[in-house]
Amino acid sequence: MIRFLRLFLYLCILVGLGFIAASLYSPMRPLPPPPPLTGQVDLVVIERAARRMQLFQDGEPVRTYQIALGFTPEGDKTRQGDGKTPEGEFTIDRRNSESAFHLSVGLDYPRTEDIRQAAAGGYSPGGDIFIHGQPNALPEGLKIEGDWTAGCIAVTNAEMREIWAVTPIGTKVEIQP
Repeated sequence: MIRFLRLFLYLCILVGLGFIAASLYSPMRPLPPPPPLTGQVDLVVIERAARRMQLFQDGEPVRTYQIALGFTPEGDKTRQGDGKTPEGEFTIDRRNSESAFHLSVGLDYPRTEDIRQAAAGGYSPGGDIFIHGQPNALPEGLKIEGDWTAGCIAVTNAEMREIWAVTPIGTKVEIQP
């Protein structure tokens, strides 16, 4: 009988602890989406090591995105096919609504110094560096993980639609190591 009472007592304690734990638990609720961006951004800052891109308005960050880079992300881009994302200060100089990667905004890479360095080395500096969404062949809402581009900066399609709406030609882009 004592054994039964001990077992019953332990069972009551376990059930009681379960109720306490359940009352303390609250399922994680998704954060509400941020308010839509309005106007234009002044600056896009890409931090390659952190795989982060921030949009700035009036000197204040208004949006942050996780990004994918070129398939060989370490070091600065120097030549065609190296799989690296360039470093430095750039300007958005074109927009492509017919991109193979959802939407894209192009950067003015290669710059004069990139062309000069490549010519001195006898190779092509490459080109066509874009901020873009996911491949059009990928179903909406899916995202390729890791660094997979040929040197571009990739975000989700929803993020790219937001970026597209606030980054006209002439927007400054700073790509940091």
